[in-house]
Amino acid sequence: MYKRKLFYFGLTTAFILLVALLSTAISAHLTRENLKQSTIAQSLLVEHEKLSSISYRLFKQLTDEVIFGRTANQAFVRNKQALIEQSLDKIRQLELEQREALGINITQGSVEDTDELVQLINKIIGEFQAVVVSSNGMPLNQQEELRSLLEVTIDDQFREAINSAVSRQSRVVAAINARIDTLNTVIVWFTIGLGALSYPLIIYGCYWLFNQLYQPLMLIQGATDAIAAGHYGHSVSVPLDDEFEALAMSINQLAKRLQEHEANESKSRKQLEYDVKQRTSELTDANLQLTKIDSRRRQFIADVSHELRTPLTIIRGEAQVTLRLQAASEVDYKETLRSILEQSVNLSHLVDDLLLLTRAEMNQLHLEIMQVRIKPLLDAEIAKWQRLHPDRTYTLVTGQKIDNTAVMIDSARIQQVVSILLDNATKYSTAGQPVEVSISNTGAFMTIAVKDSGEGISAAEVENIFERFVRFSKRNEGLGLGLSIAKAIVEAHGGQIAVESVQGQGSTFSFTLPAERSV
Repeated sequence: MYKRKLFYFGLTTAFILLVALLSTAISAHLTRENLKQSTIAQSLLVEHEKLSSISYRLFKQLTDEVIFGRTANQAFVRNKQALIEQSLDKIRQLELEQREALGINITQGSVEDTDELVQLINKIIGEFQAVVVSSNGMPLNQQEELRSLLEVTIDDQFREAINSAVSRQSRVVAAINARIDTLNTVIVWFTIGLGALSYPLIIYGCYWLFNQLYQPLMLIQGATDAIAAGHYGHSVSVPLDDEFEALAMSINQLAKRLQEHEANESKSRKQLEYDVKQRTSELTDANLQLTKIDSRRRQFIADVSHELRTPLTIIRGEAQVTLRLQAASEVDYKETLRSILEQSVNLSHLVDDLLLLTRAEMNQLHLEIMQVRIKPLLDAEIAKWQRLHPDRTYTLVTGQKIDNTAVMIDSARIQQVVSILLDNATKYSTAGQPVEVSISNTGAFMTIAVKDSGEGISAAEVENIFERFVRFSKRNEGLGLGLSIAKAIVEAHGGQIAVESVQGQGSTFSFTLPAERSV
């Protein structure tokens, strides 16, 4: 609605401005045309005066011919005749333009009188030539024809024709000036009338628009002030124009939402307090977890120091004892070197494990990937452990279509993972209990699981079992790196490792590998 009101106001103002501009353009055009015709009339006056002057000088030269003979002033006579013809041509052209622009009523007789003037000039020239030809030797003042030519034709008829043309053009100039004055008067009064009509309309329109805009703004300001003061029930209920109605609805919705927000503020505050408390508890737990990890780190450093010191101590002791012998035999040297080699190998394995974990953290674990059949690999690993522990039973359970299934793996690393899981299953179960290895194909992944029948793992130990430095509470053997290494290797292959355990029923460690294809 308010947009429509603005449109009407702008349309009215544009119409008034268009009328003013059109009036100005028409007035300027008419004034330019009147000035042009005034200029033409002035030019005609000048040309008639010029024609009169040239004609009288021609008549004087013709008179000299009568007096001094036919050969006198012939060149000047021809020159004056040419000038007269040029002047007459220009007069005809200007009079035709004037008649075309002003009409025959105002320019009546101008073109016709010019033709008569041309005939009169030609007549005078002809009479002069006749007098020259018929000269009978009488005194000039007694020649009646010459006297009549000079006194009647030139002084009366020619002068009267020139004066008549000049008077007529003067009347035309006066008429044009009168038209210009009339047009200026009309323009002035039209401007006054248009201003007297449009000025009140514009003032009234501005006042009307101001009122139309002021009332909605005051209502909206009152509503916003009430909302700012916390009185959310104060809404804009007065019908407004469409544009302001949308704004009023938005303000009312804002007030309603603020009221709802204030109503829910206490609940949100309580929820925030609860969330802060919960977050604080989580941070406390995280801090405790970090404390445990730091404790494990300290324990790991101590264990690593112990593990490194023990073989180094043995190596140093063996070397010192052998060096103290006064007469050591070849057997003594071999025993010493064998012991040193054994401890060096243990140290090398420890360093390799630590280096593997470090490279896995830096995503720099190098894998020699190739296509490998998984079942023969597991058969070989189970056969090895069966030889090492003949008192146990190691079995392999396979699913359908497993025999020819191949995977893209680093076979040595996967053997290491299986060996770690079999070692834990053997270590943490009672002697003589069986260990089961199973393979299953689940779409895009192949799952390998190692199940034992040991005592199981507590929930607290399961939660952190794949972290470094974690060892089962009942067993203190090793550094707690095996499962961390297994997890790093499996994840480097794009798989996952998990554990399921129930205390008193044993544990099942399983890991997945992306299945390649059947060969």
